[in-house]
Amino acid sequence: MAAIIPSSIPANFRMNPMCLKTELGHRKFQKLSLCSCGQMSFPFPKRSRRLYMVPFNPFDGRCALKSFGGDSVFDKEGNHPQRDVISVVLDSKVPQRSDIVSETYMKSPGSLNDLEEQLQELFNEVKSLIKLGKNDDAVDLLQANYESVREQVDSGSQGIEEAAVLDVIALGYMALGDLRTVGSLMDLMHKIVNTLDDEEPLFDSILMHMANIYAKLEKFELSIYFYRRSLKIMERKYGTTSSFLCTPLMGIAKVLGSSGRAREAIETYHQVIKILESSRREGEELIVPLSALGNLLQKEGKTSDAEYTFNRVLNIYIRLFGGKDGRVGVAMCSLAQVKCAKGEVNEAIDLYKNAMEILRTSTHMALDDQVMEKMRIDLAELLHAVGRGEEGRALLEECLFISEKSKGKHHPSLVPHLINLATSYSQSKNFAEAERLLRISLQIMMKNVPPDDPSITFPMLNLAVTLYNLQRDEEAEELAADVLHIREKAFGKESLPVGETLDCLVSIRTRMDKDDGELVELLKRVLKIQEKAFGPDSEEVMETMKKIVHYLDKLGIKDEKYPLQRRLSALQACLLNFVPSPIAGSGMSEDLLRIRAQGTSCDHIKRKGWRILP
Repeated sequence: MAAIIPSSIPANFRMNPMCLKTELGHRKFQKLSLCSCGQMSFPFPKRSRRLYMVPFNPFDGRCALKSFGGDSVFDKEGNHPQRDVISVVLDSKVPQRSDIVSETYMKSPGSLNDLEEQLQELFNEVKSLIKLGKNDDAVDLLQANYESVREQVDSGSQGIEEAAVLDVIALGYMALGDLRTVGSLMDLMHKIVNTLDDEEPLFDSILMHMANIYAKLEKFELSIYFYRRSLKIMERKYGTTSSFLCTPLMGIAKVLGSSGRAREAIETYHQVIKILESSRREGEELIVPLSALGNLLQKEGKTSDAEYTFNRVLNIYIRLFGGKDGRVGVAMCSLAQVKCAKGEVNEAIDLYKNAMEILRTSTHMALDDQVMEKMRIDLAELLHAVGRGEEGRALLEECLFISEKSKGKHHPSLVPHLINLATSYSQSKNFAEAERLLRISLQIMMKNVPPDDPSITFPMLNLAVTLYNLQRDEEAEELAADVLHIREKAFGKESLPVGETLDCLVSIRTRMDKDDGELVELLKRVLKIQEKAFGPDSEEVMETMKKIVHYLDKLGIKDEKYPLQRRLSALQACLLNFVPSPIAGSGMSEDLLRIRAQGTSCDHIKRKGWRILP
């Protein structure tokens, strides 16, 4: 039978497990404190009826459970923020745990059995060690418990208790970010749970944990399988209209959306909303599924449906908390993004401004909160796009000022704000001020990362473009060539960041009267990258083909020019029938320092109105 090992026992003592038993009318295992050179191990009674339970916010008149995950979800005091039972499924950044309390536990919420206490203590200790930066100690504790339970599994004990301990260990490794170890643990858990009967106590909860972890590992089919198995168990327990079903249904919907099955995800979100609407009046519990549905509808281009959904969210918050509550401000921003996608720019700007005013005067969110920062940047982008650059620039300066005040003047987090502000000045033709800001950002990066780190190339390439606009072509070319070398090494020669750099180099070298044949070869590389990234019929491909045809014509290479020209004509005719919305999305910042294998193309910036080269 599996055992929980306390971290108070030194690592060098973790061998030869010793079980301590007492008889109190019936056989019961107790935890004892004593000095021993042997490791203390805590067996637990068979068929524990409640796993990892902690009282939580009321939901549908019942108890829900606290969710656990990585240290990134702890608040400043080290506690986990309380949230609705549904919402624990929605956090895309960290692994979560959510359970539903058994009928027995609902009648006596203060009682926990030994297994529950030990599992809770184990996870709390792991969480505390991670919070204190003692990751090695956390790994030692998890590994010791894994070795103990693995010994029991290998000896033939493969029950709900072993699965429960492995569950907590897996969550601990998820909090540490060790996905490889988590994968191995999940393989072992998968083997165990496949032999267990669905009627095991709280088996549905363990299945939901596994489903959530598989979603984090991007094993979507396995995630959906375990969510649905858990859902069937809960339907038998509580009926098909119980609000308890919302937790696995929300998990299923999120995974379906992440795996490209948007239609099924939308149907599942509607199922959750219908269940909640049938069990009570329109209330706060609808916010999470409505918000998730609205985000997915917007992503799928169904802006009218998304607008209706976010209007419902806004109206619920206003009715429950009044028009000046910070949550109303957040809901307004979601609605503003939909208005923006629909091309209703003035309405979007008004919503953003009202939202930010509400949030400034409420205690809902700090000024340096990342959500507030993104709102300011989104609104700044929108204002620039409609020709109100001075208003937008004031917001970008506010972002920089707040970040300087909270982080200091030399912190790397200032760099995106400096680059955004420099881009704004470049758009208003104040290239000298843009150069000053970009040199500051480059100096900050050079003090914080190695010289060949790819993140340094973002201010570097922007500086090259600014120097180009200042007619300082030699300096611009040198910087762009350095960026190309770093990005080719970091991302590969056919990556989007490399394509962006090549495009800039072509513009610079064109004005320097470089060899046309060399420029054609660079453009062919750009074209190949764009075709792979955006498709052969994209606007980006069309613009690059125009340049290649131009240089082939200058060089007199007709055998290459004519086939490409025919393809270009067909593509232009096709794209003439497509009229994009005035503002295609929002989020100029998206952070400019975010490094991805695919990178961010300059053409993507051009589509958003942030053209950096003429």
